[in-house]
Amino acid sequence: MKFRTLAALAIMMTFSRSLSAQVPALAEAPRDPKIEVLVTAPIGSIRGLSVVNDSVAWVSGTQGKAGRTADGGKTWTWFTIPGCDSVDFRDVEGFSGNRAILMGIASPAKVMLTEDGGKNWEQVYFNADSAIFLDAMDFFGDRKGYIAGDPLGGSFKGLVTPDGGKTWYNLPMPAADSAEAIFAASGTTLRALPGGQPAFATGGTHSRFYRLQGRKWRATEWPATQGQSSTGIFSFAFITDKQGIAVGGDYLKPEVVKGNCLITADGGLSWQPVQAPPRGYRSAVEYIDKKTLICTGPAGTDWSADGGQTWQALPGEGYHAVRKAKHGKAVYLAGANGRIAVLRGM
Repeated sequence: MKFRTLAALAIMMTFSRSLSAQVPALAEAPRDPKIEVLVTAPIGSIRGLSVVNDSVAWVSGTQGKAGRTADGGKTWTWFTIPGCDSVDFRDVEGFSGNRAILMGIASPAKVMLTEDGGKNWEQVYFNADSAIFLDAMDFFGDRKGYIAGDPLGGSFKGLVTPDGGKTWYNLPMPAADSAEAIFAASGTTLRALPGGQPAFATGGTHSRFYRLQGRKWRATEWPATQGQSSTGIFSFAFITDKQGIAVGGDYLKPEVVKGNCLITADGGLSWQPVQAPPRGYRSAVEYIDKKTLICTGPAGTDWSADGGQTWQALPGEGYHAVRKAKHGKAVYLAGANGRIAVLRGM
């Protein structure tokens, strides 16, 4: 009986394999990505963008203004932060429909927190140094966050919070070369990497990638466009601790593609140019999944289906920022003249 049962099982397995070989694999659904404009915000320029989930997203920008949607972009609530009329909020981190943090860049630099959906705002950081310039902010989870800024006294400015942004402490940062700085184009020249440690990218006469390992910063040279104050890397992203991408170029020569897109497979130890780069200067890049990416800049938007090696143009105007939902699939874009859009068809 035992042998007959085994024989029958073998016949069934053979038949199953034969049948599988005859049935073609299901083809992947074709993708037809498009950018759909949602709204024109009452904000001159938007560079701060944070997408919490498929329902909640926050934006921030010039004139001390910010906005929030809680229904996937159908309706928006706009805020002018009291006492911040002249502040340019270049970055925002949303945690829910109620809780968000805004980062103002120049003197006096202000970081503002709301915990009631924007009805009230608390100033949680203030710096009146005439040379202060904060560039980007990112969080690892809901508690630990980082801010990076341009050099003060020869070293980059760094801040860290252990309590979700309620209190901020100075973070020791590496020394900067002359005319080496961080760009505040989209809030993504600083990232909290998958392991929780921060990394940031620089530009100007010298462009490098910095990653904190333990208590020591490691600086990596890369073949990015550099040498002028308008050149360098303006955004980067990691999908794993090892796999990452960086974009930039020259914002004064937005058509230049040389050195505007680099990839790494070893956590930033080395970077290589891609095979067919985006069409020019790009200020933000984001992973949609391990193979699919989107990048944007004022002159246009591109997407990649092969991990960033080759890029295809998306029709329409360009944007300053692009972000994917931290908990969901929504992808938002935001830019000049208050334009806010979503990516469809992915």
